[in-house]
Amino acid sequence: MHQPADIDSADTLFEHHRIVADPGQAALRIDKYLLDRLPNVSRSRIQAAIKEGFIRVNEQPVKPNYKVRPADVITVSLPEPPRDTEVVPEDIPLDIVYEDEHLLVVNKPAGMVVHPAHQNWTGTLVNALAWHFNNLPEMAGNQGRPGLVHRIDKDTSGLLVIAKTETAMMSLARQFFDHSIARTYQALVWGEPDEEGTIAVNLGRSPKDRRVVAAFPDGDQGKHAVTHYRVLEYLRYVSLVECRLETGRTHQIRAHMKHIGHPLFNDATYGGDRIVQGTQFGKYKTFVQNCFKLLPRQALHARSLGFVHPATGKQLYFESPLPTDMQQVLEKWRHYVQYH
Repeated sequence: MHQPADIDSADTLFEHHRIVADPGQAALRIDKYLLDRLPNVSRSRIQAAIKEGFIRVNEQPVKPNYKVRPADVITVSLPEPPRDTEVVPEDIPLDIVYEDEHLLVVNKPAGMVVHPAHQNWTGTLVNALAWHFNNLPEMAGNQGRPGLVHRIDKDTSGLLVIAKTETAMMSLARQFFDHSIARTYQALVWGEPDEEGTIAVNLGRSPKDRRVVAAFPDGDQGKHAVTHYRVLEYLRYVSLVECRLETGRTHQIRAHMKHIGHPLFNDATYGGDRIVQGTQFGKYKTFVQNCFKLLPRQALHARSLGFVHPATGKQLYFESPLPTDMQQVLEKWRHYVQYH
């Protein structure tokens, strides 16, 4: 469908269409009215968008049987910006954790970009999904438009939910927008944070470098962001932590943990790719460098995902074990701490 905006969900809506009804407009149901004015959009898709509150008239939510009146201002907004590129299907293997006719949950490996963008037009998860959808017989007529509701960074591994129908897309987008999706991440961080805590600090693009997300503790800039964390294991120089996202800002966990002085292990963007704790010399330095080689990315994994099924209304919950690279580095740290 459209590219999602943030690491996991957009906490703002992006306007896709703005239509002003003619002064002489006759009363007409809004779904019928929009069917003639939105290109390549089905009536069911329009109705799903109305139901989830993504279509508004004069800034107010309406029902599908609302009659459009003269000079009404109709906006179509979604939690992801408009897509402006065609997706080329590519035969890339997918680790599918769950799938039915409405959605699928995939386990994304580290190193895979979620959607095509600047410098990454091919080899992405969306390219793989387009191939997967095009080769499903029961998806005949589907244009290979997998509904990407959220994303995780290229070098973050773990779970993503993908919508297969417009109704599922709208329902899941609404759940992310309302922060009712249950998500936990596991991260290896430098140092030993408090046993548990909540980081409620605004985040926004750094004025010095747009690729980096900065913390704004005074709340004068950036957007509201909340991360809850608890330590699962202390390993003297590093700690394994579980993070629960309340909001879904770009690089949220990475920027928040850096802000409290515990950057993610080997996170080059946020200063975790150097020795933050311990000596800079000798065997320890060699040991850390060997760990960096084993885990050539930030140590972050999308561990669990829970949401309400768009069609059945049942609560679904999925877990993904830590990938091999993070497991191996954890074992090395356990061994090092035990014998040094």
